[in-house]
Amino acid sequence: MTGEAAATQNPGPGPVVVMGVAGCGKTTVGQLLAARLGFPYAEADSFHPAANIAKMGRGVPLDDEDRQPWLSAIAEHIRHESRLVVSCSALKHQYRETLRQANPRTWFLHLVIGPQAAAQRVAGRPGHFMPAALVNSQFADLEPLRQETGLEVDATRHPEEIIAAVMNALPPAP
Repeated sequence: MTGEAAATQNPGPGPVVVMGVAGCGKTTVGQLLAARLGFPYAEADSFHPAANIAKMGRGVPLDDEDRQPWLSAIAEHIRHESRLVVSCSALKHQYRETLRQANPRTWFLHLVIGPQAAAQRVAGRPGHFMPAALVNSQFADLEPLRQETGLEVDATRHPEEIIAAVMNALPPAP
C-alpha cells in the first residue's frame, strides 16, 4: 500500500492505531483523532516496561524481544477496548499482526515522514526518553502497511488536514 490515498475497506471503525517512527506526530494526531471520534486515547509509551524506557534512554534500540511484552500489553488493551485510538510505532508487519489478532477490525494510520524531519522533531522534544540518535534504528525496522486495513498520510501535513483525510477514509459506524 503506497501513497496518501491508499485506503482499504473495513467493516466499521474499530481500534485505530496511529503508527510510525518517533517524531512523526503519533501523539498529537492520536489525541486529535480520539477527540474527533469520541474514543478514548491510549499512549503506547505508557505500556513500556521500565527496562525498555531505560534502554532507550541510554540510546540503545529495542529489539523484537524487548518489544514483545510492550506489544502484548497494547494488544490486551485493544482486546478489551474495541473503540479506541492508540499511538504505537507498530514498525514491523509482525507487530501489527499482534495488534490485529487482538481485534481483527484494527485500522492503521501510518504517519509517513523522512529521517531528517523525524530526527529534528525528536531532538526538539525536551525531557523525552527517546533520543534522536535512535530515529535511524526505527527507519531500519519500518515496514510499510501490507494487507493491513488503513491509510498512509504525509506526517508533515497540518494535523487537522491529517484528521480530515482519516475521517474521509474511515468506514462509517455500523
